[in-house]
Amino acid sequence: MLANYHMHTNYSDDSSFKMEDVVKKSISCGLDEICITDHIDCLTGINPNFPYKSYEREFKNCKEKYSDKINLKLGIEFGMQTSTIPQFEEIYAQGNFDFVLMSCHLINDQWFWSNEFQAGKTQKEYNEQYYAEILNLVNTFDNYSVLGHLDVIRRYDLNGEYEFNNVKPVIEAILKRVISQGKGIELNTSSYRYRLKDLMPSKNILKLYRDLGGEIITIGSDSHCPEHVNSHIKEAQSILISLGYKYFCTYDNMHPAFQELIKSGVAI
Repeated sequence: MLANYHMHTNYSDDSSFKMEDVVKKSISCGLDEICITDHIDCLTGINPNFPYKSYEREFKNCKEKYSDKINLKLGIEFGMQTSTIPQFEEIYAQGNFDFVLMSCHLINDQWFWSNEFQAGKTQKEYNEQYYAEILNLVNTFDNYSVLGHLDVIRRYDLNGEYEFNNVKPVIEAILKRVISQGKGIELNTSSYRYRLKDLMPSKNILKLYRDLGGEIITIGSDSHCPEHVNSHIKEAQSILISLGYKYFCTYDNMHPAFQELIKSGVAI
C-alpha cells in the first residue's frame, strides 16, 4: 500500500494546487490513499478564518467522484505555537477530521522560514527554544494524530546541522509524551528536495522513537505542487524497514490503522 499523509492544496496559502488536481495526480502516480492536510497557522489572538465548510465540501465532492480509484481522507495541519492553543481547540471542535498533523512553523509569532525567529539567537538558543516549544505543545494539546516534521528547525538552520546529543534529552521527553498519548510522528520526505543531509526527522530521532517503543508513524511528502505528490513515498517504506519498523499508519476518524511496510528494492 502506498499512502501520502501530508499534502497541500490551494486552501494552503503557499500552494495553488487545486484539490481535484491533487487527487487526479495521486491516482496517476499509483497512490492507494492520500490525506489532504492543508495548513492553518495562527498568530496570537488572531482568527485565521480558515474556510472549513468550503474545504470539507470540496473534499466530499472529490471523495464521491474518485472513491473507486483512491481512498481519500480529510486531514489538516495545525501550525501551532503555545500562545495559539485556544484557537486550535476551537478549530478542532468545528471540524470532522480523519487526521491532524501538529506542526510548529513559528514561535512568538516569528517564522522559521524567514529566519525571523532565529535572528539574534545562537544556534543553541533557537534549537533549545524550538524543542521546548514542542514539548510544551504535546504536554498541553491532545487533539492531534502525529507530530509533523518534528525537527523542521533543521530545514531553516543557516548554521548547519546542530549536534543531536545537545537536544536528545528534550527530544526523548517529547517522544515519550507522544507515545504515552497514543500519538505518533511522521517521516516527511521533503528532506530530499530541501537537500538536507539526513531524513526528517533524522535517523537518530527515528531510531530513538523506535527504541522507546514508538510504533505509530505516517509517511508524507509535504507536497505543494504536482512534482511533490509521490516524492520518495516508496523509498520511505524501505527506509523505515531498515530502521527496524514493521508498519506505517493510515487514519480513519482519528484512529490509526497499521499497514505493512513493503521494501521497494531502492537503495537506502
